[in-house]
Amino acid sequence: MGAEKHTFSTYAQPDIEFVRGEGVRLYDNRGNEYLDLTAGIAVNALGHANPELVAALTEQAGKLWHTSNLFPVQGQEKVARLLCEHTFADRVFFTNSGAEALECSIKTARRYHYNRGDTDRINILTFEGAFHGRTLATIAAGAQPKYLEGFGPKAPGFISLPFGDEDALNAAIDENTAAILIEPIQGEGGIREVPNQMLRDLRQLCDRHGILLIYDEVQTGIGRTGKLFAHEWAGENGEAAPDIMAVAKGLGGGFPVGACLARQEVADALTAGTHGTTFGGNPLAMAVAARVLEIVTADGFLEAVNQKGLLLKQMLAEIVDRYPRLVSEVRGKGLLLGLKAIVPNTDIIAAFREQKLLAVGAGDNVVRFAPPLTITPDELREAREKMIAALDGMAQAAPAT
Repeated sequence: MGAEKHTFSTYAQPDIEFVRGEGVRLYDNRGNEYLDLTAGIAVNALGHANPELVAALTEQAGKLWHTSNLFPVQGQEKVARLLCEHTFADRVFFTNSGAEALECSIKTARRYHYNRGDTDRINILTFEGAFHGRTLATIAAGAQPKYLEGFGPKAPGFISLPFGDEDALNAAIDENTAAILIEPIQGEGGIREVPNQMLRDLRQLCDRHGILLIYDEVQTGIGRTGKLFAHEWAGENGEAAPDIMAVAKGLGGGFPVGACLARQEVADALTAGTHGTTFGGNPLAMAVAARVLEIVTADGFLEAVNQKGLLLKQMLAEIVDRYPRLVSEVRGKGLLLGLKAIVPNTDIIAAFREQKLLAVGAGDNVVRFAPPLTITPDELREAREKMIAALDGMAQAAPAT
């Protein structure tokens, strides 16, 4: 990779440089083949170099790359319509990333109350362990000290509450509360699920107090949990529907794109000139996102994700039974799963990498798995064999207790 670097030293990267991908496999510059259970942190939802996405991108690349949102962008209405047809939403604002989708969500919520004369309603209630992005607003929303340190005063208007503490939540709501922001499953926070009943209770709570419910489905959306969006597990008839939702990662299948979805009344808060983006919703992103949505919403796709998610969960449960001194618990839903580690999760991830298996860390000492949704049962069984080989080596090296 070369001794001299000209990029910021913000990433602690192993000495592996990938040069090609195909499906669930990655190939490095030394010719090694890896089984990828990270999908670029839940981004490459349909695998690496998916032929249908490559075709959509290259066709558009030969026509038009960029005009900015000074003009209507071809493809935006199609993607927005697909998102609205399959969700609670009536309107969509396109961004380049999840953090930008969250920024739009926060601004939309505050502007909604401002337009109604409730100018003091700016506070967003969030939950400990959350991760909403790396901008100044989203690190304030996440409230994790390790991300806030050294970046000046925390942006005001964000109140972090203990995860799952409904009494603390009720006590925190006052005349300055604008919205509640929550991930249906905390990804970076350790694959921690919010119970379905709590999501339904949040919807009722927001309705009672006239505040907005915002879901961060950046990681959990686009079929990752076996539903198009994770909150649908709490009810598909609106029982747990949000007012605003941030989406990204899998939406582009590897191409950078995000979206802020909202109900009509809420979306109307952002009028001409109140928000914008130069690159968001560009023709390349729209061409790919449209094809991703068509594939993921096709008959049978999500059912297959559920079946493979169950298979992987069973395999991980076997791993827990087999290595009780190394791992203790399986977490998650669909193809967003985690192993709660007893030893440092980084040790397990490194041992997997030695077996040419890629996983990623998460908070609470969890090893996270987010493979392409197109992974096959045979590839999952191959992953199991690599896990066993890695953990066998760790178990043999570990001192007896």
